[in-house]
Amino acid sequence: MHLLALGLNHTTAPLAIRERVAFGPQETAETIGRLLSRLSGEESGKVSEALILSTCNRTEIYCAAEDADLALGALEAFLAEEKNLLLSEVTPHTYSLTDLEVVEHAFGVASGLDSMVLGETQIVGQMKKAEKTARKAGGLGLMLNALFQRTFTVAKEVRTATEIGAHTVSMAAAAVRLANRLFGELHELNVLFVGAGEMIELCAAHFNGQKPRSMTIANRSLDKGQALAARFDANSMKLADLPQQISRFDIIVSCTASALPIIGLGMIERATRERHHKPIFIVDLAVPRDVEEEVARLDDVYVYTVDDLGKVVQSGKAEREAAVEESRAIIALRVKDFANWLQWRNSVPTIETMIERASQLSASCIARAKHSIESGNNVDEALARLAHDITRKLIHDNLTLLKDTEHLSAAEREHLESCFKHFYLERKR
Repeated sequence: MHLLALGLNHTTAPLAIRERVAFGPQETAETIGRLLSRLSGEESGKVSEALILSTCNRTEIYCAAEDADLALGALEAFLAEEKNLLLSEVTPHTYSLTDLEVVEHAFGVASGLDSMVLGETQIVGQMKKAEKTARKAGGLGLMLNALFQRTFTVAKEVRTATEIGAHTVSMAAAAVRLANRLFGELHELNVLFVGAGEMIELCAAHFNGQKPRSMTIANRSLDKGQALAARFDANSMKLADLPQQISRFDIIVSCTASALPIIGLGMIERATRERHHKPIFIVDLAVPRDVEEEVARLDDVYVYTVDDLGKVVQSGKAEREAAVEESRAIIALRVKDFANWLQWRNSVPTIETMIERASQLSASCIARAKHSIESGNNVDEALARLAHDITRKLIHDNLTLLKDTEHLSAAEREHLESCFKHFYLERKR
């Protein structure tokens, strides 16, 4: 069984592609079910486990399959078909990984080494949600369960042992920094947040520190919007009221899970007329985008996407280079540990066969001893014969094993011995 991953991220694909292959929270579980159903055959590499990680910066599919090459090809075709794309539109932007490459990549992603914001912590929560969704959808088995449980442990170790999160400029902080560049002080400005998720919560906290004139939360679920607004002494409104109310706001930060834009060109054109062309600053952190692309072409409207903010958050990266090296050293050690676990798993069938053989030999010898005693033979002689037969047969099997392993190196023999020890410990539990 092989581990494999197919994905694209902010370094391999532009936002226009990432938003087209993103999976919303509501569709992920069903997609995993379709993937396992359609790619379980031999022609698709016998995919038996699957997990989908989809964020604003990446879409990645992790799998376990018997044939990695066939499975990776089938996965790429599956992704293109699911998102109504030509394979030629997807292939230039994807990367594929197998076995220990997958392990190293997952450990690095969870540790914040592969994020647009180096060292950011939000990705761990996103990966845990993806793991939970995959588990409920029946996508997790032995391989992916082991991978992601170790992934979360490694991420915790990296963040505890290094300063990878130090000097980090978050997306929320970058949004405030850009607003300050445009407006200076924000005390006289009205801020609108569209959505009520984790990213909006972070942004609201940062903007609240600037003490704007007012803050408002617009959300489909009014109750959820009101709950978030209460934390910052902000106002709340229904998302449906956005077209009539949007002209009141100088700063708009949007991050929803909508599959289609919710802030359109016509809406902002009307808003700029009503505002007499007073500038509007818009931060669109959603993937797919919440703001129609054409809005950025309007005069007096300043639109920044998640990729635009990514350029701002690169500051402080040099100070974290030492922490990156320390993090990679930790990850390298944990990848080696996982490799040992994989080798042990591969050795289990052989060890089980040997134990079964020993049990059969013992049972056969015991049966002969019982028959001898029941036939009236001396009990002591029968027991002595039993001990002799078991010893002789087990030694013969072990000598055969040693002969079969003469070609192994000292390290390989040591590994075989450790597998035996590991196996017995697992059985005792």
